[in-house]
Formats: sequence, C-alpha cells, structure tokens
Amino acid sequence: MVTDILTKQKHGTRFILWLCLLLFAAPIVANDRQVNNEAFQRGEEFVFRAMYHSRLTGNVTAGDASLTIKPETVNVDGEPTMKIVGRANTRGVFNMFFVVENEYVSYFHEEHLAPVRFHKNVREGRHRRNADVRFQPDPGQVVSSDTIIEAPPFVQDIISAYYFARTFDMQGAQPGDAFEVKFYHSDEVYVSRIVFEGREEITTSLGTFRTLRFKPEMLEGKVFSQPYPMTLWVSDDENKMPIRAESGLVVGRARLDLVQFGGLKNMITSFVP
Repeated sequence: MVTDILTKQKHGTRFILWLCLLLFAAPIVANDRQVNNEAFQRGEEFVFRAMYHSRLTGNVTAGDASLTIKPETVNVDGEPTMKIVGRANTRGVFNMFFVVENEYVSYFHEEHLAPVRFHKNVREGRHRRNADVRFQPDPGQVVSSDTIIEAPPFVQDIISAYYFARTFDMQGAQPGDAFEVKFYHSDEVYVSRIVFEGREEITTSLGTFRTLRFKPEMLEGKVFSQPYPMTLWVSDDENKMPIRAESGLVVGRARLDLVQFGGLKNMITSFVP
C-alpha cells in the first residue's frame, strides 16, 4: 500500500517541472517590443522549495528549483545577451522513485527580451533529453537539432517568457482580464491563456506579501485534473517576484514557494511588516 502511494507521488515530482514552466509563462502582451525593463537586473537569483501534500503523506519536501541571471554579458551568435539559468531537481524520498534533474538556459536580447538561444538538459526518471535551440526572427523560425518549425514574432522560450512578463505594467489590470503567452517548448509553440484574478495578501516562510494572483489555462492531461490547474502569486511591486505556485494533482497537491532571493533591482514594497 505504502509503495503504491509513493509510486503515485512521481506525478507530484514530475510536476516540479510544470510548476516552473507556468511560473516562467506569466501574462505577456507581445505586440510592442519596445521594452522598458525596470523589473530585474544581472545578478538576481530566486530559490524555491517544492512541496507535495496528500491526506496519507502530509507535507513532504519534493525538491528545489532556482532562477539565476548571470552577472556577465554573453555574446551568442554575435548578439550581446543576458544569460538566465533555471534548475529543478527532486530530493529526499522522491529520488527513490522518480528522479528529476533539469537545467534550462536562456540567452535573450537585453533590449527587447526576445530569445536568441535556448538549451535544456533534462532527466526525468528514465527519460533524458538534451536540446539546443536557436531562434531566428527572420524568416520566423525556431531551429533545433530535431526540426525547424515556423514561429510567430518574438516567441519566447519558457525562461525568457517570465522575464519579459515582469516588465508588463499591471497597475491598471482588473480581475477577469485575460492575457495570452506564446512560448516554444519541445519542438512546438504553445499558447497559454492567463486570467488575472485580483490582489491578495499571502504568508510564506519569508513573511507576508501583497501579491497579484493569476490562473493560467493549460491543456488537460494525466497530471492536470482541470483546465485551470494552478494558481500563481507574484509580488505586487516593481520586482514582480514569483512568491508561490500551487496546484491540485490527480493524487494530492503540489506547491512551489520562494524561500530565498538576492540581487533585486528595486526595493521590496509589497512586503507587509
């Protein structure tokens, strides 16, 4: 019985990847790429803790994740870029049943935040895959080792999408407003619809924050049990830090919480003393 329960928990462990993916795929309006970035800078770092909860297991630490902007400028294909590294991995008892060790690296233009190159090194259980992707805005293609696909202008990878979204002005947003994001993942271009639900104060191990709450729409599948499976909270200030992501799974619930940060560009005005 216990073995069956822990085996089912691999769905929660695999969900670490999807938690990160949805955090990176926040609301985007991509018609105008004259980007004024007042949200982040080189040297910024976020560290997250992934938790799994079910009635039988209680709260179990499932893994860790991080997002880091490297301090140096990196030239890629003759273009000066910002380099962002995202990592997600399981820990503890979860490694006995389903190991996740994923790394994602995005290189994107500092001016308009469109990606130039994207690399991933994925290990999920027995599944392993490396990919190196180049974004070619003219003639509108994404080129990987497997295929060449047509892509709309300024399509994001799953890392650069989140950083571009952080430059969007949410001051005038109203509950019920919906946004679309187009991002490349695994040789396909996806469109996710994100609904802004409103503002909310939430408390984590770091304290209490005023946040913006979103509900992203994703396709139903074996892991997700509903079309809007997750709720996202980001800080309601100029930094737009990812504070929490939470979702119900087929078995149990998963949560990703921010537990450490550094190198912010702006003061944190969303913190509630």
